[in-house]
Amino acid sequence: MKLSEVAALIGGELVGDANAEVNSIGKIESAKPLDVTFIANPVYEKYFSTTSAGAVIVSKKFDPSHYKRTDKRAVPLIKVEDPYLAFLTLLDNFLPKTELQKIGIAETAVVSSTAEISDEEVRIGSNCFIGEKVKIGKRVSILPNTVLLAGVETGDDVLIYPNVTIYNGCRIGSRVIIHSGTVIGSDGFGQAKNPDGTFQKIPQKGIVVISDDVEIGSNCSIDRATIGETIIHNGVKLDNQIQIAHNVEIGENTVIAAHTGIAGSTKIGKNCMIGGKVGIVGHIQICDNVILTAATNVSKSITKPGTYSGYRAQPQIMELKQEAFIRSKLKKKN
Repeated sequence: MKLSEVAALIGGELVGDANAEVNSIGKIESAKPLDVTFIANPVYEKYFSTTSAGAVIVSKKFDPSHYKRTDKRAVPLIKVEDPYLAFLTLLDNFLPKTELQKIGIAETAVVSSTAEISDEEVRIGSNCFIGEKVKIGKRVSILPNTVLLAGVETGDDVLIYPNVTIYNGCRIGSRVIIHSGTVIGSDGFGQAKNPDGTFQKIPQKGIVVISDDVEIGSNCSIDRATIGETIIHNGVKLDNQIQIAHNVEIGENTVIAAHTGIAGSTKIGKNCMIGGKVGIVGHIQICDNVILTAATNVSKSITKPGTYSGYRAQPQIMELKQEAFIRSKLKKKN
């Protein structure tokens, strides 16, 4: 594409040769002369002095005069409001999606005669199992070795990667992506202690409901409710290796990073950002617009929006003050 075409595609202002061409995408530190790249994080601005890229997508505030080019070449710039979102637009154009599964049902798939499968561009891969009374929407892709047990329902435009298991009765919305190794609807961890010290399993009779536009990373476990529903609302994005226990509810557009564990019956609000390795106890509530930094432990409800951190979650400013106080005392002692 000519740079003028790239700029038009992403709604940017071109500074440089409009007729110059690029044909691929690269990282700023290793881009080649025919690559287009971007700077969204100030950490990467240092590479502007040495990048070989044919063009760089930058924010409107970026000032190239602050960086002395080693080869004195005037690198074409495309200035936009959000370089990262602009770069994502280019990814879809330069690197189109490949077809992961042919339309139709593979010969080795096992599909119940009572399953209801849309006739519109459904893909079911080798060795899949589709159980009794399963309902599959339009343009759903189910990749090899995936299991949908009895009564599972999906919306339209769902992508399920290989080796996913969805237990009986669970419901999946539209435009959901589920990555390999994830288990949805396994039993919640409910055990009642008997007088003799042994444990008796509490039956888990609920389901999991995944709403629209949710993405679930690889090797996540989302437990079915004891009764009722474990609910993941619209737009939630889950990283890899996350544990969500029975009857948890996660609000719209909340994002959760890897290794986080959420105990049973906890409710998390909308638009929250939860860092990696966060631990959240059960039966509490976290309000909307809360940020939990990595490795935070939440032991009680959070009722005010803001950023929280620490071994016992507290407003981050308090945690930082305490840490500074301890360090100053140690410094004086030594």
